[in-house]
Amino acid sequence: MVAFAGLSLFFLFGLTGLISPVASGSLNAGNVLQGTACEQIAMEVSLSSVVYHTGSSQYIKDNYHWSSSNSQASECSFEPATTQDVGIALRILGQTQTPFGIKSGGHAANAGFSSTPGVQIAMYSFSDVVYDSVAQTVTVGTGLVWDDVYVALEQYNMTVAGVKATGIGVGGVALGGGYSFMSNQYGLGLDNVVAFELVLPNGTVADITGSTNPDLFFALRGGFNNFGIVTRVTLKTYPQSLIWGGLITYSQDEWEGVNSAIVNFSANVTDPKASIYNSYSLISGVAAMSTILFYDAPTMPEGIFNEFLSIPDIEKDISTRSYVDLIRSVESNLTSGFRSVFNWVAVEEITMPVLSMIANETLYWDAELAKYSAQVVSYDVAVYLPTLYNHVDSPTAYPPSRSQGYSFIEVYYAWTDSNFDGTMFNAVNASGQHMIQALTNSGQDIANVAVYPNCAPPNIGLERMYGDNVPRLQAIKNTVDPNNVMGLAGGWKF
Repeated sequence: MVAFAGLSLFFLFGLTGLISPVASGSLNAGNVLQGTACEQIAMEVSLSSVVYHTGSSQYIKDNYHWSSSNSQASECSFEPATTQDVGIALRILGQTQTPFGIKSGGHAANAGFSSTPGVQIAMYSFSDVVYDSVAQTVTVGTGLVWDDVYVALEQYNMTVAGVKATGIGVGGVALGGGYSFMSNQYGLGLDNVVAFELVLPNGTVADITGSTNPDLFFALRGGFNNFGIVTRVTLKTYPQSLIWGGLITYSQDEWEGVNSAIVNFSANVTDPKASIYNSYSLISGVAAMSTILFYDAPTMPEGIFNEFLSIPDIEKDISTRSYVDLIRSVESNLTSGFRSVFNWVAVEEITMPVLSMIANETLYWDAELAKYSAQVVSYDVAVYLPTLYNHVDSPTAYPPSRSQGYSFIEVYYAWTDSNFDGTMFNAVNASGQHMIQALTNSGQDIANVAVYPNCAPPNIGLERMYGDNVPRLQAIKNTVDPNNVMGLAGGWKF
């Protein structure tokens, strides 16, 4: 997804099928909900692809989403196994004007972004990982989570630039962004895509690269599901040794000292192999700060993290370990099942006043939102080098400008009562605006920096994420999808 909140949960937190799935060629009318699209898809696709219905365990799995605010009961779920069957489904969905969702990992928070009351397409069958040692690339299916990719490449001592937490789908990152511990070295996840296997809205299959179709290659890197369904992506790979790092959790009494360590790291460390990710969190009213320290080698350079290590902590899990082991230790699914919303604010310079503001925002909004069923209020600070966006040689849909890389604040609220959805959305927007104003008042030129789409709150305008790229993206969308088939799916729409 993505940067992901809730890291402080590490020290605080831990169905079987009722009806046999209905496969093509064995459609049982007694198991089919009334729905032309579900019936047609089941009858027309190959035997390797399957339609599932209410009550089956696979239907439940297909409709599961990390955030309950992005969870719906679909009319049926569909697991395609071939690109041809994806094309058949898109043709039927377009003809019947049936809404649909496309689920890779299911980690989107905004309502309806990967879920639907219509046909839920779950990409699980696209789960291949094919490493090319000559080209130094790997082709992966969008039904995978990044953990699967890291594990598959570990045997070759290689890795990819993906995400920093476990349980995140390939699709939303390859098509939407991807900030990770490797980003200072290699850029965003989408910067490392060299090819997409795309099923176009008209059902045809195309391999999209910078040379075969520069417009779509630009649009897919940040433009999500507006242009068809991506079934596989080919990514650059990089040699991977053991790494040094892990998570430290501090009590609220130590926040000032940790703030000083963060400021000093941001001001003085320019080694792209080094990375930190910090979370100010209140979980059920209990305050803590967690920091992930990362260095892309078995040992860290002397002194680079000493300030963090010298502060008294609640819990520490720091060691020389595999990259896979580090990723698995950052368990984003600990916050699954809550209603969720994100926001994102760019930062030019990390200073003590900036971090004090962020800490105060965390404490203020936790107190304000507790009466509205808030369970987690988290403000994360990701520190990156200004060269963050210098790792790609052609323009991408996101970010619209690559003149400077930014650190950022990622806001995450989790709650249980849907009656308070509007309250939470208003709060996360108010907090974002307050921080932008405070940063601007302090001289930071960040008010118009494009918001990261994977962490943007509902109802934000396209221009706030894609800037001057919006007209070009709309033109490409109209060319490849004149009948607006992809408009039947959720997400940011051009």
